[in-house]
Amino acid sequence: MAYGLAAFSSRPQPAYSQGPTAHSPPFHAIYKGMELIPNNEEVLNILRKTGALKEGHFVLPSGRHTDHLLQMPLAMRYYREAKTLSVGLSRLLRSDPEIARHLPNVSIVSPATGGIPVAYGLGEALRASQIYWAERVDKTRLEFRQFMEVHENEQCIVVDDILRTGHMLSQLRDLLLSRGAKVLALAVIVYQPNVETVDLSPLPVYSLARVQYTYWENEEACPLCKKGVAAVSVKV
Repeated sequence: MAYGLAAFSSRPQPAYSQGPTAHSPPFHAIYKGMELIPNNEEVLNILRKTGALKEGHFVLPSGRHTDHLLQMPLAMRYYREAKTLSVGLSRLLRSDPEIARHLPNVSIVSPATGGIPVAYGLGEALRASQIYWAERVDKTRLEFRQFMEVHENEQCIVVDDILRTGHMLSQLRDLLLSRGAKVLALAVIVYQPNVETVDLSPLPVYSLARVQYTYWENEEACPLCKKGVAAVSVKV
């Protein structure tokens, strides 16, 4: 079974900047005045260059097969590339009037551990007042560390490196709301929906890039297996 695009509902996103020209700075450049937002292809080029986006034949921990593998921590380990992505995402958020009017008095909140580098990069770019995260207690629940206070009407932006099913972001949103906080938006570097992606509306969801790759349920359904293409087992 191949997985395709799921329905996606959010506040309209701003248009991306135009593509690179002969005089464009390299992707790892620190943009002067933070004026530019990398477009979809520029983001994918960063991911390819850093090894975060690979092509081939992969078997995921779930047992599904795919011809693309996206591992965001491989991109976020590089300071300049991570800053380019974080600043670009911050520009999208600043374009939202509802978010802009609360800056810098917002909290950037992420699930551990993948969202933490994005949270700190985005927090720096937005000069957010707080940055913190929730940790997985079990398969269905996130929780904050003991003594981590969430204040009534605290204005929060929930962030992560990638949105696939959205289950973890949905849990984090609900956790914040249960503590009396207000969630302004969700923000991710990459949006990669599938048939299991939850509906996160009415919250706006901001992303720098959207990708759609094919997944096959098992070896019998995988055309790469039928062609005899060697597979790499992915552990994490």
